[in-house]
Amino acid sequence: MSSLWLSLTLGVAAALADYLGGVLLVRRSPSARSLRYFVALGAGFMLGAAVLEMIPEGININPRGAPLLVLLGYCGVHLLEHTLVPHFHFGEETHHDEILSARTSYSVLLGLAAHTFFDGIAIGSGFVISHWLGWVIFIAVFLHKLPEGFTVASVMLASGRGQRAALNSAMFLGATTLAGVLVINLQPAWVRVGLPLSAGVTIYVAATDLVPEVNREPGIRMALVFFIGVVIFFLLKLLSPI
Repeated sequence: MSSLWLSLTLGVAAALADYLGGVLLVRRSPSARSLRYFVALGAGFMLGAAVLEMIPEGININPRGAPLLVLLGYCGVHLLEHTLVPHFHFGEETHHDEILSARTSYSVLLGLAAHTFFDGIAIGSGFVISHWLGWVIFIAVFLHKLPEGFTVASVMLASGRGQRAALNSAMFLGATTLAGVLVINLQPAWVRVGLPLSAGVTIYVAATDLVPEVNREPGIRMALVFFIGVVIFFLLKLLSPI
C-alpha cells in the first residue's frame, strides 16, 4: 500500500476512534479510571514520540526553522487554550455545574478541533518521511483518541446539548483529524513546517493536558502506566528498521 493510502486509512481509523469515544460516553460504558489509563499510556508514548522522533526528524528536514516551529506549536496551543477554551478535564465526564452555556461548549469543541487537526498533520507528515515514522505517530495519536471523543461528548451533554450533538461533536473531531492528513498529502512540501509544528502541539497535549490528568490519580500505578508508554515507544524505536 502506498504512503498516501496508508496515511489516509489510518487517518480514518483515528477519526473513528474519536467517534467511538463519544459513543462510549453516551452509552456510559467506560469508567473515568479506565479512561485515565488510556490517557496515561498515550501521554507517555506521545512524549517519547515527539522528543525522540518527531523533533529530530523535523530538525533533519528543516534545520534552521524546526526549533522555532516546535516552540510556536507549543505556545500556540497554550495561547488558544487560555484565551478561547475554558478549563476542562481531559478524558473525564464533565459535571453540569462546570459548563453552563452552549457558547462555552462550542469553544471547547473548537479548541479540541485545533488539537485533532494537528493530529492529522502529524500522521500525514510522518508518512511523507517514512512508514516507520507514520506508524509511530499514528499509534501516539490513536492512544488518546478515545478519551478525546469522550471529553467533547461529555462537554456537549453537560452544556445541555442532546446525545445527537454529543455524537456529532465527536464526529467533527474525527473529521478535523482526517482533514489534517489530507492537507499534508495534498501539499507534501509543507511537511517541513507541519512536522515540527505538530511536534510542539504533541508535546503540549502530552505534557500539559494529559500528564496533569495522570497526576490526579493517587498512588504510583498511573505513573507507572505513563512510564510504560515511554518504554513502549523506546522499544519500538530500538526495533525500528531505520
